[in-house]
Amino acid sequence: MSKHLHRELAKIKKQTLSLGALVEERARMAVLAVETRDAGLAQKVIDADWEVDEMEIEIEEECLKVLALYQPVAVDLRFLVATIKINNDLERIGDEAVNIAERLVVMAKRPPMTFLFDYTPMAEKVQAMLKMSLDALVHLDVQLAFNVITMDDDVDAIQVQAYDRIKEALKEFPDRVGYLINLLLVSRHLERLADHSTNIAEEVVYLIEGNIVRHGVRSI
Repeated sequence: MSKHLHRELAKIKKQTLSLGALVEERARMAVLAVETRDAGLAQKVIDADWEVDEMEIEIEEECLKVLALYQPVAVDLRFLVATIKINNDLERIGDEAVNIAERLVVMAKRPPMTFLFDYTPMAEKVQAMLKMSLDALVHLDVQLAFNVITMDDDVDAIQVQAYDRIKEALKEFPDRVGYLINLLLVSRHLERLADHSTNIAEEVVYLIEGNIVRHGVRSI
């Protein structure tokens, strides 16, 4: 039974990494759409969201099937628990990519603004966190996972800067409230994407060490 179990676990890991690669690409496309005001590219992200949803459901069903059939224990059980949570976060990252794309579709219908806040550093850091969290899962690299966790505060700080700058802009440009609110929402969705990447990194730590590190707590 052990041979069959490990074959099933390997299959699930492969599916999870495939989903990770897909949502990483969708996040990249959504950010690029914002940077280039490409509504067509944003619409592609929105229209293809069903692919992420279907893969997420398939992986969850596989995990539940293995739990029922093999009743794994120890590290194998930990792998399945972590994978179910990671799978959910990957689906939510796909949702955040869609949310960003939807904001861009709305903004692209309105005249652009010469706006002082540059989202590039935030977007680059968020995408790096996602890539690092997936690399940590592939290589079971606990140090890389912790690096992702420490980067989350940087993204939070940038999001606060965006909020402050947009709040001032709302006073300067009261006729552009809708456009500015959508810009604020872009920063919020990027921050949430970083949060989900952090969640994945925390689950990698749990998978490797058996330690729960959410909320700064470490326990066996």
